[in-house]
Amino acid sequence: MDTRFDTLYDVAICGAGPVGMTAGLLLAARGLRVIVLERRSTTSDEPKAISIDDEALRTYQQAGVIDRILPIVVPGTGTRYYGLDDEPLFHGGAESAYRLGYPFKNPFAQPDLERVLAAALHTAHHVTVRFDTEVTSIVQDADAVAIEAGGRTVRARYLLGSDGGRSTVRNLLKIGMTGRSHPELWLVVDTLGDPHIERYGMHHADPSRPHVVVPGLDGRCRYEFRLFDGEGTATDSPPFELIERLVSRYRPITPAQVERAVNYRFHGLVADRWQLGRCFLLGDAAHMMPPFAGQGLNSGIRDAANLAWKLAGVLDGCLHESVLATYRSERGPHAAAVVRASERLGRVVMTTNPRVAARRDELVRAALATENGRRWFETMAYRPSYRFSDGLVLPGDDTGSAIGQPLAFDSATRTIRPLDEILGTGWALMGIDVHDAGDWSRARGIARGLHAVEAAVPTDRTAPRIDDVNVLLDVDGRLDDEMRTYTGRFVLVRPDRFVAAAWLPHEGDDVRAAVASWTGSSPSPSELSCLETKGVSYA
Repeated sequence: MDTRFDTLYDVAICGAGPVGMTAGLLLAARGLRVIVLERRSTTSDEPKAISIDDEALRTYQQAGVIDRILPIVVPGTGTRYYGLDDEPLFHGGAESAYRLGYPFKNPFAQPDLERVLAAALHTAHHVTVRFDTEVTSIVQDADAVAIEAGGRTVRARYLLGSDGGRSTVRNLLKIGMTGRSHPELWLVVDTLGDPHIERYGMHHADPSRPHVVVPGLDGRCRYEFRLFDGEGTATDSPPFELIERLVSRYRPITPAQVERAVNYRFHGLVADRWQLGRCFLLGDAAHMMPPFAGQGLNSGIRDAANLAWKLAGVLDGCLHESVLATYRSERGPHAAAVVRASERLGRVVMTTNPRVAARRDELVRAALATENGRRWFETMAYRPSYRFSDGLVLPGDDTGSAIGQPLAFDSATRTIRPLDEILGTGWALMGIDVHDAGDWSRARGIARGLHAVEAAVPTDRTAPRIDDVNVLLDVDGRLDDEMRTYTGRFVLVRPDRFVAAAWLPHEGDDVRAAVASWTGSSPSPSELSCLETKGVSYA
């Protein structure tokens, strides 16, 4: 472990919460020199976040720590919603179970996650972790950022501010936030020795006392109760008598079984800027949202997953520095949409108006009686889809979203492995039912600057032989189902497994021009013209 403060680090990270440590591990997995600065003396014991999605688990696979994460989660099945009469309305889960290679929505305890991530960082190569180190000043120039921290100066090529809702980095950069704080007061109680054994969260939309129950691992359980006038303020320490009264509908409880109890008011805020020069904001420093969609931490992990590989690509010379501006253009709209969706979900599900609640249940039950309505609710289609058309992507019907992670037979190693494990952590050039060596040669020229792994996927139950190209074969129907929409085309897949481009073998000029803009090479005038026609900007 690198312990020197006088090193010029590739990336300095302010904040050793889950998002900052996730970013550190993703960067370390790509060989970068990283320093993590945290003002606290150790990881947090406060169990704040309690749900981690399949997207986040896939990110930890890329970071090389998934085997450490899985033991601390409950393989979840989604969320069950209860109506005015406290009877189940519907159960929301994944549209396609295990599509990304992991369970969809998984309860966990944040202190467990932080301890696992910190232990992994302490053993990672080229990583320095400094607790008891408060950032007090940030000065940047064209080449680096100088950070005053703990009485020393740390220099890094880039700085990530992942230091929470009261972000020091955001405040030092004088970046504001837009949105609103919500006046409703909620009591959040984390308990031990709980009898709940469900593998899903429960939203009880009873207007007389809206509340949430999320069972965790080994008898942990999160309870969240809406409070009313006279039951406390945001600055109060909740009295045990109140906790006991509210939890008693589910279980008896003793003071020793209360792991944490706090009164909360929630926020719906998004930073006005996510990048200022060489400094970036991630997680709660960039966006804060109500918890009703369970997306606060997951949104921060998406930030880290989007930014880490871009920074690595810029620092190793593969990508032009201008691509870093796509962090905000890709992540910002989705984060803002999730904030709005979380606010809407809270208003509708957690209303305290009996007439609104009755009408809500009536409309939901009517929708559930139809095929489309049932699918919309049961696949949680009310959550904003994570897809973008702006950034490192050529707009198209089949681009800008993530591919799944089915199992595949790897012809190179003669093993059956998850797709991400085969493709690695970099770019991938995939040909779906493209067998001609000349077509592959031309596509290889397009993606050469990205050092992409190459893989052919036949969906026609054949095993073609293509010179110097690895062939991946379907083993359970899922690889073919995932890739069939691209049949006859090449697919350029980014390190975060989003599809950047898809094109027929006789096409490709627009892809070549876009890749040239991303890598900083010089496209020809005809390629520039093609980019303009496609609506892709050249940086």
